[in-house]
Amino acid sequence: MAMRAYVLIEAAVGKAKGVAEGVQRLSSADARVVSVDAVTGPYDVIALLEADDLDKLGRVVTEGIQQVDGVQRTTTCLVVRLS
Repeated sequence: MAMRAYVLIEAAVGKAKGVAEGVQRLSSADARVVSVDAVTGPYDVIALLEADDLDKLGRVVTEGIQQVDGVQRTTTCLVVRLS
């Protein structure tokens, strides 16, 4: 079963659109970018990622999203299934 995570992204002032576009364009064998949305509030962009395991998710955040120009900080929230 694939793991999912929401990545909450803080962008530099005036860079939210470029960050959202950069994250959307990310290509990785490790994980899939399900959706990317620019939002209001304490974060500027929220991305939903899906991968086979936690290590693959982590690599996409650190080697992909955090390298996009304008990204200042990320917070990753793993999706849990409550039953």
